[in-house]
Amino acid sequence: MRISLYREEMNNYAKENISTKQPSPRQETRLSRTNGDQERTRRFETPPCQRTQTINGSPLLNFRLLKTERLRKPSEFRRVYAEGKRFEGRFVTIFITPSGGEFQRIGITASKKAVGNAVQRNRAKRLLREAFRLSRAELNELSTKFDWVLNARRSLLRVKLEKPLEEFRQIVAKVKNSELNKGEEDVKAKAK
Repeated sequence: MRISLYREEMNNYAKENISTKQPSPRQETRLSRTNGDQERTRRFETPPCQRTQTINGSPLLNFRLLKTERLRKPSEFRRVYAEGKRFEGRFVTIFITPSGGEFQRIGITASKKAVGNAVQRNRAKRLLREAFRLSRAELNELSTKFDWVLNARRSLLRVKLEKPLEEFRQIVAKVKNSELNKGEEDVKAKAK
């Protein structure tokens, strides 16, 4: 319910603050065009759009993660490291533990030792954040909500988004399979 209120608020914000009107055509410049290129159309010669466009603001403003979807305190990171399960990948090491909340929450680390300078660390964090964001459909299929800590590796800097995204989705599939296997084991244990 809180998310729907947030989306409605963002949509209203977009309608109020993002203009959909086309600018009016510019007046003729003071230079004559007798010697200019006659075939190329100028900006002021193009016909203006006759109607305004409606804006759907929620997709425009829905890219960031909410505060409730992020791990922010060092104690939250320590809890995930201590209690969580570890998944190794080529570009990232992932620690997960059940959160007990209503959201999949993410925390990202990129240390100077493991990744490099500030520019490289920021790029690594952006790639991992985007992989998490683009995998929301797969994450929503999980029955349990987890706290995720993603530790970047230096090899992440040499690739584009597709490879870390693919690796993250493979790890989510492993988590889903282990979740299903655990559920089957619980059913067998109750049957005995």
